[in-house]
Amino acid sequence: MAIYLKLIATMIIWGGTFITGRILAEGVSPYVAAFLRFFIASLFLVLLTIRKEGKLPAIPRSQFLPVTLLGLTGVFFYNIFFFKGLAHIPAARASLIIANNPVFITLFAALLFKERLSKKALCGVLLSVTGAMVVITNGHVTQLMDLNLGPGELSIFVCVASWICYSLIGKGVMRHMSPSASVCYSSIIGALFLFPFAVGHGLFETTFTPLHLVSLFYMGFFGTVLGFFWYYEGILALGPTRAGIFINIVPVSAILLAWLTLGEHVGLSTCAGALFVITGVTLTNTSR
Repeated sequence: MAIYLKLIATMIIWGGTFITGRILAEGVSPYVAAFLRFFIASLFLVLLTIRKEGKLPAIPRSQFLPVTLLGLTGVFFYNIFFFKGLAHIPAARASLIIANNPVFITLFAALLFKERLSKKALCGVLLSVTGAMVVITNGHVTQLMDLNLGPGELSIFVCVASWICYSLIGKGVMRHMSPSASVCYSSIIGALFLFPFAVGHGLFETTFTPLHLVSLFYMGFFGTVLGFFWYYEGILALGPTRAGIFINIVPVSAILLAWLTLGEHVGLSTCAGALFVITGVTLTNTSR
């Protein structure tokens, strides 16, 4: 029972990162917010990795480039465009676009690594993408023919692309390094790449409100460190497929939290798109 509660709590925490990200995006540079999130996360990840493995394992020489790419894709690019996107679109819409990550990872794994894609998984891909299109266009899918997407939607799409790269590269890295060590090093490397950009965008001149500081700690510790460890506990206890299904809770919790805390309007197109996305992700995950 405890592992199920941890997984549910993790998904609610991850839903909350869209709320705190939206709060930070309104007053803090994306580069500054992204750097501080992973500076905080890196401190805790180093301590927890040492506690878990007895030391901080060295990066194998053959994995220097892949681990660097993990930091660039999953930390540097993903988080810059995450905060940029949330500066333009509601947290609920962003969460539903990003909810397609598992679906696109499955699709690209089938294309690149020749992993089998069943009919059930293919239906899941189509449903999930359809749901995302409904959400992005507020129910007017024909807008896509004009390519009339705003900077917020385009930024969140870059997030999805970055996470696909991170996940597919990580597939190879995990053969040589533990999940905790690979995430720890990718966080450190990503923070190092972010640092000069954060300085150039006012890291030492930015005035942080108490709400900004709470949001940064929430995203760094709860959203990154605690969420990661609880999710991997779930994978170890239940397996990746059963644990992965819990990810469907993330957009639901994000939508509810955005409505409760930010007063975001949840329209019919958002609800319909959410239903498509959640059904599609479920079909894709349970087909494996």
